[in-house]
Amino acid sequence: MRKYVIIGAIGSGKGTQSGLLARDLDIVHISVGDIFRWHVKSHTKLGAQVRRIMGAGELVGDDLVEGVVRDRLDQHDWNYGFVVDGFPRNRRQTEFFLESYDIDGVIHLDLPDDEVRRRVLARRLCAGCGMDYNLIADRPTEEGRCDVCGGELVAREDDTEEALTERLRQYHDKTDPVLDLFGRKEYVVTVDARPGIDEVQRTLREKLRLPMPR
Repeated sequence: MRKYVIIGAIGSGKGTQSGLLARDLDIVHISVGDIFRWHVKSHTKLGAQVRRIMGAGELVGDDLVEGVVRDRLDQHDWNYGFVVDGFPRNRRQTEFFLESYDIDGVIHLDLPDDEVRRRVLARRLCAGCGMDYNLIADRPTEEGRCDVCGGELVAREDDTEEALTERLRQYHDKTDPVLDLFGRKEYVVTVDARPGIDEVQRTLREKLRLPMPR
């Protein structure tokens, strides 16, 4: 069984790299952000709460996040392991996680703030079907329109310059100490997240001493 945590700033490719790792190793990809986005899209009470928080450029509170992670891992559908993306984000969440679960390694995707800004402010979301786009690497065929349903492409509510500045500040204030704490107790590998997707995946596999992607 393999169990990993992946940490990185918004736009560093956590979801993409976690998905590749999970698919090839037959482990479960648990994305806290995807869980919250599902609630927002489904108009649940939790979703409304998360939408207000993210719209203000803030991070979701510890109790809420820990509850979501606990509920997801309690499903025990991860027979061969898991990779958790988007958690933990601060010291309290890290201590909760270390007390509750044994993990095999922590992957830190390192991305400079100026590259975070470039990537994040280029993101778009289809207002119709929810398809994700990035105007840097994944432009639609027709400008401003979804290739799947033809819906309008819009920026996410929390992808504004003001909200991004606040999220980066909170990321460095709260998440940087997480890496120090994990580094004392767990195996942490730092990977430059600026190269292409395949190169980043190869590098993290090498550092974790895992089989290379098929």
